[in-house]
Amino acid sequence: MESILSIDGLISFSSLVLMEIVLGVDNIIFISIITGRLPEGQQEKARIVGIGLALLIRIALLFLLTWLIGLNKTLFTVFDLEISGRDLIMIAGGLFLIYKSTTEVHQKLEGQEESHGNIATLTFGSAIVQIILLDIIFSFDSILTAIGLVKDVTIMVLAVVIAMVVMLISANKISDFIHKHPTIKMLALSFLLMIGILLLVDGFHVHVPKGYVYFAIFFSLSVEILNIKVRKRAQPVHLKQKLKE
Repeated sequence: MESILSIDGLISFSSLVLMEIVLGVDNIIFISIITGRLPEGQQEKARIVGIGLALLIRIALLFLLTWLIGLNKTLFTVFDLEISGRDLIMIAGGLFLIYKSTTEVHQKLEGQEESHGNIATLTFGSAIVQIILLDIIFSFDSILTAIGLVKDVTIMVLAVVIAMVVMLISANKISDFIHKHPTIKMLALSFLLMIGILLLVDGFHVHVPKGYVYFAIFFSLSVEILNIKVRKRAQPVHLKQKLKE
């Protein structure tokens, strides 16, 4: 524990916690959208299970660093492109996320949720399976990024645990906010689609700086939140005009 109590250790720890929280937003968005298709009584339980599994997967990967680093070794080559185990995981995860977000967007545009009266179309088991698959993908991305920042496993574990606790505390509020505002849900699905494309191209060694991506996400979210506030203020004005008429 001496390293974490040093100035360098505290700086690394704080940076890693912040990074894990930012990367964890992807997880929360996906979990919120998936659990939103479950009966209300199962939604909170599914969110807790999903985030808990994400924590366990991340910690397990931290104690398998040698194996994890070994995933960067080339498995085969296609047209001078060296493909590693990590690349295959990123490609598979990207394709799954693109498929899932595109399907959700299609259902939203076709009005299938409204026409079925918001009846859940998933079972608890199938929701957990989907959450586990994305937990694995996001965990690989998160831990591989953490390895580049910190070398001390203790610092990594503590940072991941704190980030997961923050996710657990904020998951219900984020989920409720997403489902109360249809435009935010569509924006969240667009984020997941973009992240899926990012994972896919990353698997083909096209590296896009994540800082630009997350800046675009938070900028778009900020603009939409301002739009929501504007619409709320405009509603009383419209009601007054209707009453006058």
